[in-house]
Amino acid sequence: MKKVLSGIQPSGSLTLGNYIGAMKNFVKLQHESQCYFMVVDLHAITVPQEPAALREQSEAVASLFVAAGIDPSSSNVFLQSHVPEHAELGWLMTTLVHMGELERMTQFKDKSAGKESVGAGLFTYPALMAADILLYNADLVPVGDDQKQHLELTRDLAARFNHRFGEYFTIPEPYIPEVGARIMSLDDASKKMSKSSPVEGSYIKLLDSPDQIRKKISRATTDSGTEVVYDPKAKPEISNLMSIYSECAGVSLREVQDRFEGKMYGAFKKELGEVVVAALEPLQTRYFEIRQTGEIHDILARGREQARQTAAATLRDVKEKMGFLAPK
Repeated sequence: MKKVLSGIQPSGSLTLGNYIGAMKNFVKLQHESQCYFMVVDLHAITVPQEPAALREQSEAVASLFVAAGIDPSSSNVFLQSHVPEHAELGWLMTTLVHMGELERMTQFKDKSAGKESVGAGLFTYPALMAADILLYNADLVPVGDDQKQHLELTRDLAARFNHRFGEYFTIPEPYIPEVGARIMSLDDASKKMSKSSPVEGSYIKLLDSPDQIRKKISRATTDSGTEVVYDPKAKPEISNLMSIYSECAGVSLREVQDRFEGKMYGAFKKELGEVVVAALEPLQTRYFEIRQTGEIHDILARGREQARQTAAATLRDVKEKMGFLAPK
């Protein structure tokens, strides 16, 4: 059985883009693979975080994993910081990575642009991401286009370790679904829908109320013309909204196009609002149930223990291969 690992940062509120592009795929993968799904709180602190907000968001993201359909009885759901082996292997990977490799990371360039000072953690965190993946010898890693470069670095570090210390790490492969992998902003389809956007109307939060969802979709940018036609190059805005409809309603893009043939954007957006509200209703209901019962804490405790068994064994093997003296 293949091993799958992925994670989401607990910074900001999760969006419809996170659900369609990542979490729905997590749910599919858990039925055919051994899955590890993390809340990557150590990555979150590469930029300043308010402590209370970090704690709240960490619990919220873990709860949303389960509310979205991840089954904690068959998948490991845990917090990155609860498994200290991540930080230790992260340091070992930092000693293997080259400065030039980190300097070429486009995410570092983007996040550090225009800032007077930048924390070293933002520069070195691809080494920690590599450790996250390699601790579990993951075969597949669901990643967005913006993380493909980091996965390539992980592959390079795994190969470098294997060459220097003997074959051990699996070389992970990216898992990027063709449809729904990249949901774009509601106000600019050239940009990915992002929870870090300063424009709240550009994204739909998974916990937005029905009225908030309807309002955001009604105000979403559309292309010139009136036809509901899927053409990402000529009509990127309406094509993005059609992708959202397709994913939330479980119908093909051709079916969406046929359903709204001869209808105007207004009619399409009104129905899209109802489709998104209906898609998120069971997730929201389950989320609030999880938070009220406090069951997420038991789920995270079980996930931590299961993850640590694998992580500790991997770290022990890695340190032995690198020449560290084992405690007696």
